[in-house]
Amino acid sequence: MTALRAAAVADIFATGLGIEVAVAADAAGTPVVDVPVERWAEAAQLARDVLELDFVDWLSAVDEPEADPAGIDVVLHVADSRAITRRVLLRTRLDAAAPSLPSLTGRWPGVAWHERETHEMFGVLFEDFRDGQAGLRPLLLPEGFEGTPLRKSFVLAARVSKPWPGAKEPGEGGSGAPSRRKARPPGVPDPATWGPHEAGQADQAGQAGPFEQPGQPGPVTPQ
Repeated sequence: MTALRAAAVADIFATGLGIEVAVAADAAGTPVVDVPVERWAEAAQLARDVLELDFVDWLSAVDEPEADPAGIDVVLHVADSRAITRRVLLRTRLDAAAPSLPSLTGRWPGVAWHERETHEMFGVLFEDFRDGQAGLRPLLLPEGFEGTPLRKSFVLAARVSKPWPGAKEPGEGGSGAPSRRKARPPGVPDPATWGPHEAGQADQAGQAGPFEQPGQPGPVTPQ
């Protein structure tokens, strides 16, 4: 069996869904099918029944706060168990404020673990989730954990309690020439708003670089 081509996949989904769908190939040549949220379940059914992709490789999500429109992309990789080169990626973008999708456990029971992980890491609700047990329960995180750790808005506690040990440039360690100011990586809190400050340090903390400790003296400029 030959690998699926993007053009042929686009025709199948356009016919099956009755709408135009965007299909492109990724770097490996796998067709990537972008479908509207409301057609997610139908698109999955087409992939399983028409393309005969019976094997779920993985399902996950990507937080895209700077995309247009912003949201959370849910991506499903399914393949033909008889010829793994016949595969497709289905992708849809959810509203980050209330991300939800129909569960695919009724079509591929093996997707249950992937949906549970995506639910607890990104906060995506999979409606009508069924795996014969107690619904979307924790898979990797401890009971009572609050937050969605793989969302880019989630502040990592380790980066609040100690400085981020990223690559240093001259001046960031308190010596040498001043470095240019950088944007904080995801999860690194603003020192002006996080962490304890002594009296009178609030303004100083707000001026600290993203990789410097609040209140740390800056470099001395030669006269």
